[in-house]
Amino acid sequence: MAAKRVKAALEPVQNSPAAPFLSLILPVLNEAATLTAQLAALQPLRARGAEVLVVDGGSADGTAELAQAVVDRLLASPAGRALQMNAGASVSQGQFLLFLHADTTLPPAADELIRQAAAAGAAWGRFDVRIDGRQRLLRVVERMMNWRSRLTGVATGDQAIFVRRDLFCAVGGYPELPLMEDIALSKRLRQIAPPACLRERVLTSGRRWEKHGVLRTILLMWRLRASYFLGADPQGLAVRYGYLPRPR
Repeated sequence: MAAKRVKAALEPVQNSPAAPFLSLILPVLNEAATLTAQLAALQPLRARGAEVLVVDGGSADGTAELAQAVVDRLLASPAGRALQMNAGASVSQGQFLLFLHADTTLPPAADELIRQAAAAGAAWGRFDVRIDGRQRLLRVVERMMNWRSRLTGVATGDQAIFVRRDLFCAVGGYPELPLMEDIALSKRLRQIAPPACLRERVLTSGRRWEKHGVLRTILLMWRLRASYFLGADPQGLAVRYGYLPRPR
């Protein structure tokens, strides 16, 4: 049902000659502390024609109010990254859609880099990632993330996934999972086309690594991904990751 909703919403504008080349879709929830700086960094892309949509999942810290004046569309959605990204995609106008986490910063020429990839035949892709933080082990983590992504054709949300509108429509958008929605989308997309693995880097926050410890976070993510590939329920994985409260 979710796939049909996304497809129905995307199809009417996918061939519009007036559509912008790129729509940036940001799912947010209580991101007031960092959102102003992130949206300021996106204004040059807006000036070059990119569309910026923020999808708020019910923030209680003024996030929506901060975004309203500096985005093209501000939407409200039930909380959940996949739900929010699909909601943004359903009203977007771009030929390519880029999904950007609230704690990730794009390279300044991200729009041109995606244009170049598209001109070379790419239907979807992602950027290399750098994790913000001074711990040396983070350099190892980011290299492993980028290498693994090239090897497997699977991208994570931290790598700023971009995808041609018609392909996103064809696979039904993001599976509406509470966790691993980026892995699930990548697996669908790579069945149709390999990703463009751009070497230019996005910068993503190291806050979760610093909060829980680098080694502990690495081990947790390995366990969660392994469990997911072995068929574990994403709802239970989201609880283990801390996205959802534990059932009483």
